[in-house]
Amino acid sequence: METAAAHHAPAVQGPQAGRHADAAPFYAAQGDECALFEHCFRQRLPLLIKGPTGCGKTRFVEHMAARLGRPLVTVSCHDDLSAADLVGRHLIGNGDTVWVDGPLTRAVRSGAILYLDEVVEARKDTTVVLHPLADDRRVLPLERTGELLQAPPEFMLVISYNPGYQNLLKGLKPSTRQRFTALSIDYPEAAVERLILEREGQASPALAARLVQLAQALRRLSDHDLEETVSTRLLVMSARLVASGLGLRAACRAAIVDALTDDFDTAAALDEVVRAVVGDAD
Repeated sequence: METAAAHHAPAVQGPQAGRHADAAPFYAAQGDECALFEHCFRQRLPLLIKGPTGCGKTRFVEHMAARLGRPLVTVSCHDDLSAADLVGRHLIGNGDTVWVDGPLTRAVRSGAILYLDEVVEARKDTTVVLHPLADDRRVLPLERTGELLQAPPEFMLVISYNPGYQNLLKGLKPSTRQRFTALSIDYPEAAVERLILEREGQASPALAARLVQLAQALRRLSDHDLEETVSTRLLVMSARLVASGLGLRAACRAAIVDALTDDFDTAAALDEVVRAVVGDAD
């Protein structure tokens, strides 16, 4: 049992008040993912979103929660995230023992959308608590309190992970995966990515086109040991640095090259691609 002062809650955002669709965070759809999300919500089906880092998974969920007018609870999963961190625990405070709901329990009680970002980063035993919520039962047993919470129709469970990071130690068990409808999201096509850079990165059409050209060149590289290639998120960061007055080469170096690698030789090779695409001028 823990004291309130000793308890470290998981990284959680929300629940946030549901917003009208007109106020939804900007998201440029790549296909029919918005329609699929809405169908899952209406049919009370959990959703698994797969995609590389920085491709827009979290923004997509934020957009859909606002579009559906539902509060959103987001948990950024990590190696130390336990089932108790999600469900809740008894804490000692002011000489008394009280039960404190975790983000999963709060989301179920309030009928929110719960989003577990990079779920495979959590401890192996953590995903087991999701099973009764992710099938037809839609219940959350609270063993410590003896409660059996029935999820309301508005509750939705959404998880995401990056398939590129999967290995024998980090991956979803088939018993978990097969409880979810799956959606794959990749980096946007060029026209969509240019639109995102103009909207989110304050980039001119010419700058957006050049950054997307650079991304396509970097994503074609296969002879360098990179865990990830340049993401849309990094392109947006580059565009925003340029919008604030930093030179394009310097912005690309800071937001893309040095963000992708610590290896000197790899950084030099990436910088050569940057120079070839955007030129030497600042």
